[in-house]
Amino acid sequence: MATDLQIDVEDRTGAAADLGDALAKAGINILGACGVVVGGSGVMHVLVDDPDTARAALDAAGVTVGGASEAVVVGPLHDQPGELARVTRAAADAGISLTYMYVATDTRLVLGADDVVALKAAVGT
Repeated sequence: MATDLQIDVEDRTGAAADLGDALAKAGINILGACGVVVGGSGVMHVLVDDPDTARAALDAAGVTVGGASEAVVVGPLHDQPGELARVTRAAADAGISLTYMYVATDTRLVLGADDVVALKAAVGT
């Protein structure tokens, strides 16, 4: 099961590299990721397929995992205008609010919602 880890990171040079190093040393392949800094605090979402090992590696490296959730991974998608709209419109039309969204490897879209079962049904995964 693809799992999204929400990770609180310091707004400092090398924070993402440290996270990547910790996961690499544990043999964790990062399937997708995004990160932003807002108001001096950073947050990353990292898609992994072994969340327990990933969490242990990050904890050992002093990196705070704020949460983990099953992710809905859609694709591969066509790399063309309208693909994001098509998938997210299906969720919206089903009344589903997304909690996160980012692009993963192999032209896939990663989505999160409070109701993962409904989201899977809406986007056809």
